[in-house]
Amino acid sequence: MGITYFKRYRMELDLENFVPSSYRLPEGYEVLPWSEDLLKQHGLAKFHSFQWELDANVFPCLGQRDGCQRLMQEIAGRSNFVPEATWLLRFRDSDSRKPQPVGTVQGIQAEGWGALQNLGIAKPHRGQGLGSILLNLATKGFQQIGLTRMHLEVTTDNTAALRLYERLGYRRAQTVFKAADVAMA
Repeated sequence: MGITYFKRYRMELDLENFVPSSYRLPEGYEVLPWSEDLLKQHGLAKFHSFQWELDANVFPCLGQRDGCQRLMQEIAGRSNFVPEATWLLRFRDSDSRKPQPVGTVQGIQAEGWGALQNLGIAKPHRGQGLGSILLNLATKGFQQIGLTRMHLEVTTDNTAALRLYERLGYRRAQTVFKAADVAMA
């Protein structure tokens, strides 16, 4: 193991002038607001979204199914958890009886800011605007509870996420470095 530093951007959005986009879900998808009954599905969606991604090196719990479950429990158990900004995306194809969790986003409130946690879409479901939908729903949730600004952090090598956030009006406010123990090849 060796310490590696990952460059990340703190990105911010002014919610006072932000108007979330309307959306239409592609066929087979549904979004569900936070419910404690969905906690395990959020954890599973988080695992499928991050298990093979760079952020699983930055935050090793994202690369493990039980780590994602624990992280979801920790986020949902916080006193500053924002259920209104927490959404689950599920997909049901024509062959399956049960919808599968394929995307998630969570929100917390910190020092008067909405803080987005772990926006993720499972790889086979990317490229359809689903991340934008979850991000807009989370943004509306922060607005509903009266927040006027929000932020998130993104690893700078995650260019698809950076493009999404910038397209929706986020601006880079700060560069931060996250130290992580990474197995050396």
